Amino acid sequence: MVECGAFFHNFTTSKAKQLMSSYLGEFQCRLDSKGRFVLPAGLKKQLDPSAQERFVLNRGFEGCLVLYPMNEWEKETARFENLNLFVAKNRKFYRQFHNGATEVVLDSAGRLLMPKRLGEFAEIEKEVVLFAYANRIEVWAKDKYDAVMSDGADEFADLAEEVMGDSDVAERGGDVS
Repeated sequence: MVECGAFFHNFTTSKAKQLMSSYLGEFQCRLDSKGRFVLPAGLKKQLDPSAQERFVLNRGFEGCLVLYPMNEWEKETARFENLNLFVAKNRKFYRQFHNGATEVVLDSAGRLLMPKRLGEFAEIEKEVVLFAYANRIEVWAKDKYDAVMSDGADEFADLAEEVMGDSDVAERGGDVS
């Protein structure tokens, strides 16, 4: 029975991963004089057509912005449907998560307009780095991105061990032998 349960867990986990987009890449861009940047072709070809060239740009962590293709934004915000908004911390989280969220659309030249207020929040002036992973695309001021990513190999190895060290145990259903 345990083996069957482990199989079901692994099956459902892998199915869930298939349903979630997984973007990949690091792309450097420049804002033009009107605050627009071109969405790189290598990133654009990874997008699901259901996004219909519509995105939501929002505040992220560590001073970056997060760009969600519309279909991913809808999946992400659907997770909030069960939040009890009579609970103060839930309301606070909901407000903070949606703070600054702005719909942006690709123009005919494949550019996205950076809303001024969000650009100021992320301290983006000209040089932009798009860092794509999981279901999101982080949008960074280049200097901030470089600073965040400047940890050396030893620090990354320590972090990987701390975060992922027991992941193989979980994959085997908790068996440590």
